[in-house]
Amino acid sequence: MEFLPAKSILQKASHGEEWFGIDYNMNLYKGCPHQCIYCDSRSNCYQIEDFDRVRGKENEIEILNQELQSKRKKGVIGIGAMSDTYNPFEKQYEITRKALKLISDYHFGVSIETKSNLIVRDIDLFQKINTTSDVILKFTITTADDTLCKKIEPCVCNSSERWKAMEQLSNAGLFVGTLLTPILPFLTDSEENIKNVIRLSAENGAKFVFSMGGVTLRENQREYFFEKLDQLFPNLKEKYRRTFGNQYFCCPFNENLKNVFEEECKKYGLLYKMKDIIQAYQKRDDGEQLSFL
Repeated sequence: MEFLPAKSILQKASHGEEWFGIDYNMNLYKGCPHQCIYCDSRSNCYQIEDFDRVRGKENEIEILNQELQSKRKKGVIGIGAMSDTYNPFEKQYEITRKALKLISDYHFGVSIETKSNLIVRDIDLFQKINTTSDVILKFTITTADDTLCKKIEPCVCNSSERWKAMEQLSNAGLFVGTLLTPILPFLTDSEENIKNVIRLSAENGAKFVFSMGGVTLRENQREYFFEKLDQLFPNLKEKYRRTFGNQYFCCPFNENLKNVFEEECKKYGLLYKMKDIIQAYQKRDDGEQLSFL
């Protein structure tokens, strides 16, 4: 794996209150090998060239140590928004595990999103962090059908394996749930799929299911997505073009589907609103919610 020069690892989250209450963002790897056909991180605006190739960052653990030492404000560090931090290289290099040890040592919280069951390796560190700070763990799961999963997310463990990992984390006393995002028009937007994802999440210990209701299609990402649709689902690209034109956000979440989503979450006692999820996982200090709320 190639390692790129790095000046900083930790960035202030500009809209953290809108994304699980995080204070900081951190991407320990650049690029992702999962090859999900819809990945927004391919968009030109993020300027990640050769996105399928994973690269590390030189001296990143040393840099992170210095940055955590210098922060006057503790808070929750978001990991994995751009590139899945539990890629196959993590098994060898353990960069994420080393970072979690520092996060624990300096009493910061952590918010992780992943599609990999490798996350269960670090249960001990999540439990340690959770004794003093906030921990929320999120599995992106777009479909309950493993066959479809392998088509749209070909190089990562299938949905059923993610639910098994979710159950392990939940049984370890950790706050875990599902990101039902994106919802792909004509592929994963059926009532049956929505219901199954919510049911299986509940059965495997999820505390929440959160969804943004659609998929982004921006420059470069759009071309890659349409190319894969041509290969995997002939004629579906033209249906997208007829239905959505050049819309940046393609949303199949009509009123009926939105109602199905909310009613199913209520049925299983799952949180689904961002503010409720944040309030549920974050600890309180002297009876008051932490400052980043």
